[in-house]
Amino acid sequence: MEVDGVDAGSYSDFNRLRHYVAQELENGIPGARFPSLNLHSDCEGEWSAEDCIGLSDELVRIIEAMRKRPAVNFPLGWQVALAKTLRLAPRNALESFIDADGEPVLLRILGLVEIALSAGEPILFQ
Repeated sequence: MEVDGVDAGSYSDFNRLRHYVAQELENGIPGARFPSLNLHSDCEGEWSAEDCIGLSDELVRIIEAMRKRPAVNFPLGWQVALAKTLRLAPRNALESFIDADGEPVLLRILGLVEIALSAGEPILFQ
């Protein structure tokens, strides 16, 4: 039974976020500080309930760091169009990576992690 979900865009959108995290927060070495996020396969799979414990800690630290970093441009395509429609103007890096609803994708994923932890269920990655 599916409880909640996040449309983070395409695999390339998610990988753009992971690339930013690696370059800006891991000194260019993917997974050096945030292995649950950056070493997870970018295709179908899951973060187990056990994986979510480490992922939660990582997301909190990433979110905190990205709130302190300058905004970056949305990539051309659906994100630029959505930002224009919703009049989004990111104030920091966290707000520069959005889901299909225009919300910061990392905050949405953290919400999923909290649901998964409370339910003892995995997060399916599709």
